[in-house]
Amino acid sequence: MGFEIRKDRGPQGRKKLERERAEYFRLMESGYSSQAACRIVGVNRRTGKRWRNGTNPTSGRPGAPPVTEAPRPSLLSGRYLNESDRIHIADRLREGASLRTIAAELGRSPSTISREVRRNRTEGARNDWHYRPHAAQARANQRRARPKPGKLVANPELRGIVQSWLEMKWSPEQISQMLRRRFPDRPDLRVCHETIYQALYVQGRGELRRELIRALRTGRAYRKPRRQAQQRQPRYATPMVMISERPAEVADRAVPGHWEGDLIIGKNHLSQIGTLVERTTRYVLLVHLPTDRTAETVRDALVTTMRTLPTQLKRSLTWDQGSELGLHYEFTMATDMPVYFCDPHSPWQRGSNENTNGLLRQYFPRGTDLSVLTRDDLDTVAAELNARPRKTLGWETPAERLARLLATAN
Repeated sequence: MGFEIRKDRGPQGRKKLERERAEYFRLMESGYSSQAACRIVGVNRRTGKRWRNGTNPTSGRPGAPPVTEAPRPSLLSGRYLNESDRIHIADRLREGASLRTIAAELGRSPSTISREVRRNRTEGARNDWHYRPHAAQARANQRRARPKPGKLVANPELRGIVQSWLEMKWSPEQISQMLRRRFPDRPDLRVCHETIYQALYVQGRGELRRELIRALRTGRAYRKPRRQAQQRQPRYATPMVMISERPAEVADRAVPGHWEGDLIIGKNHLSQIGTLVERTTRYVLLVHLPTDRTAETVRDALVTTMRTLPTQLKRSLTWDQGSELGLHYEFTMATDMPVYFCDPHSPWQRGSNENTNGLLRQYFPRGTDLSVLTRDDLDTVAAELNARPRKTLGWETPAERLARLLATAN
């Protein structure tokens, strides 16, 4: 503790204890009890109570307001916890409610409540703790204050270490990780790599010498902006037709002939096979790709596979936005099948195909070298899957359902 009790402890008269009072409130905001804070700054606990709560008027003297200002109403949006939320948390914790129950009552995520209690609780003796709402609110206000001085400005020792390692041409990420290894017991000597970049690039901060930029591997004096939303390059040379434009008959699975496709990748990402699933019957076709998965190879293999089907089973193909289907327009021209593309990171839009890929992992576990499989191997696996009864088909097999639909159509 850096505070020293003054040696002159005589009556102060009109001279107030400004230094002691300021340190008292700083300790209170840090989570100390009033009694402990009074002992550290060297004042009577009644003095601390009078600073914090004020005094009531008596016959001999008028009352005095608290030294601290009354809490101002929060101007923050409802996104953040406010003082009333923290009072509710403290009351419910005292009643023994769980964090999930409190989160549900406040309409918050359980992780928000857990993080709030962990950050702003008051540590006590014997490794116990308690949650004080007003102290938690003070900590949150102090943490939220902006602008804050940069960590490299406030800590000359850390700044010197970072500058010396930059001169050795270490990258900011190497510096960040080495600080953790060299000083495991010094959290004040830790800094993330982004803070170092900000200190070098952001004008006006002046936390690190500008000439140290030359020590970076890029040697740039300014950050190079990456592509912006309005500057994104098209995924394919030929524009995609998105799944939102797919006909309604595809979604309700009433008409056969609409397929979902994807690739299964093998050991070390060096081998692959293509999977095709008919949406109505869950009929599976496996595409042989023994050499690579370039756009030309995938196009030719899909065209060859689709040419084995009758016309009524060639209506559309739904795929994700993988580069292997970059020549989708040429596939459409060769087969007269339009290709619809799913939205990014939306595998549920090809649910039947994703489910089938999971079934195929029974035959081809992750880490399998798929390049050793022959065309006959793939046909055997596809035949087994197509002869397996499915609950979603009323315990019919995909082969039976497809044959029945084709017979009805004929």
